[in-house]
Amino acid sequence: MTKRSLPPLNALRAFEAAARHHSMTRAADELSVTPGAISRQVRELEDNMKVPLFLRRAKGLELTDVGATLAEELAEIFDRIAEATRGVRLRRPRRLSVGVYGYFTSSYLLPRWSALQERLPQIKIDLHTSRNPLDLIPSRYDAVIAVSDGTPKTGLVTHRLIPISTVPVCAPELLVDGSPDFAKVQLLHARPRPDDWRRWLDHAGFRSVSAEGGSSFESTGLAIEAAIQGLGFTMAIEALIRPEIQRGTLVIAHPKIRPTKRWFVLQHLSRLNDDPELRAFTEWLLKQIDDDNLAQDWPQRT
Repeated sequence: MTKRSLPPLNALRAFEAAARHHSMTRAADELSVTPGAISRQVRELEDNMKVPLFLRRAKGLELTDVGATLAEELAEIFDRIAEATRGVRLRRPRRLSVGVYGYFTSSYLLPRWSALQERLPQIKIDLHTSRNPLDLIPSRYDAVIAVSDGTPKTGLVTHRLIPISTVPVCAPELLVDGSPDFAKVQLLHARPRPDDWRRWLDHAGFRSVSAEGGSSFESTGLAIEAAIQGLGFTMAIEALIRPEIQRGTLVIAHPKIRPTKRWFVLQHLSRLNDDPELRAFTEWLLKQIDDDNLAQDWPQRT
């Protein structure tokens, strides 16, 4: 059997805690040792790797590029160790950890959650949501549902789910007088997508119309809810707004749909490709997308 050549494990643990807290003192409190011990272990690791991991500045610790990469990898490894030992201790199957873009969760995934549980009762999922796409890093989870251009990347499996095309919507009562004058109506904005109105107005030929002003909301879902309440017009992702259109709580305010190069995608690390729980969840989700005809007449998923 090949012998593993590993850095000192205590030094790795000390470094990961210091990187997470950006403080030797707080890392020492977590690990119940002295700050001096943490500092010595970090220096031991730097000597072992022959590269600095921290820049020690007057205002505190700052990770080098190598240090940031190592910290991210170690955080994932220690999370896995904690999960594995917890699973053995409780004698239960591993739970599937899935990070999901917040609006996709509320508008698409949660309405189908009971169908998921009925179809795959053996799979237990820990769902983590974020309004910030930058938080959805595949290495932090078993899989993520995020926003991407869908371009294949080394070490990463990417399934294109739903293309992102935007269209203005409003409550039905705001269109009783016919097509709106976008220069005069109340425009509602979702702060995670601040440029949606400007890009759509340009695409639809309304370049002279200002996209400034109007209320803004911390999520796309809240902006949509405000539009349903009749507070104004907002931009929506066409594929995800269809249930509200069918129920009559929203109407499309202008027929011009702006396509983008972005998709909702399911991504996971290549090494998890044969994970049975992840494979079952992926197959279920792709079938849901097909059954809902959300990929109809659009480019083939990869």
